[in-house]
Amino acid sequence: LEEAAFQLQQIFRIDISIALNILGIESMRAGRYRIAYTCFKLAADRGYSKAQFNVGLCYEHGRGTEKDLEKAAFYYYHAASSCHPMAQYRYARYLLCHRPENEWDRHQKAVTFLEQAAMAGITEAQAYLGVFYMRGLQPKEKRGLKYLLLAAKNGDAQSRYHVGVCYEKGLGVQQNLAEAMKHYQQSAAAGNRKARERLRV
Repeated sequence: LEEAAFQLQQIFRIDISIALNILGIESMRAGRYRIAYTCFKLAADRGYSKAQFNVGLCYEHGRGTEKDLEKAAFYYYHAASSCHPMAQYRYARYLLCHRPENEWDRHQKAVTFLEQAAMAGITEAQAYLGVFYMRGLQPKEKRGLKYLLLAAKNGDAQSRYHVGVCYEKGLGVQQNLAEAMKHYQQSAAAGNRKARERLRV
């Protein structure tokens, strides 16, 4: 693998880590998961954030290696620390879903990573934050609506539905049934079942 990566490096004159990551992606597409994992791991151990993210995916889904969420989180964290937006999202989800809620510093770290990923345009992070702020122990409705609107503008039908709920119930915005209907219609047109049910009501 190192030799193949070296040859790819000579052809494209690119860094060995990038070459290994490309080989990993091509191997993954071809269904050679063990080779893909090995390539990603070699590049990740050289500090390449995209490969660290890919190693995290391998551990999270058990592709080319055993499934291990703690190891996945370890690699997501390193990629997230290098400002990899999707790694920031996945690491934050790990902290919020697999760690005790009373660990305040982990909770704050998760929210910080989620906000960074959301501002980098990761729709999943925007949607997650929107619901997170709406449903918290001390709901921050305006902030939640801000992120739901971002996710809705990026095409997330579920977030568009939640925006409709906000307008229907006056959460973070002045109640406006006509605006709620508009959002429900857009969400329903994108295939959201809950939005279709709200429209019938």
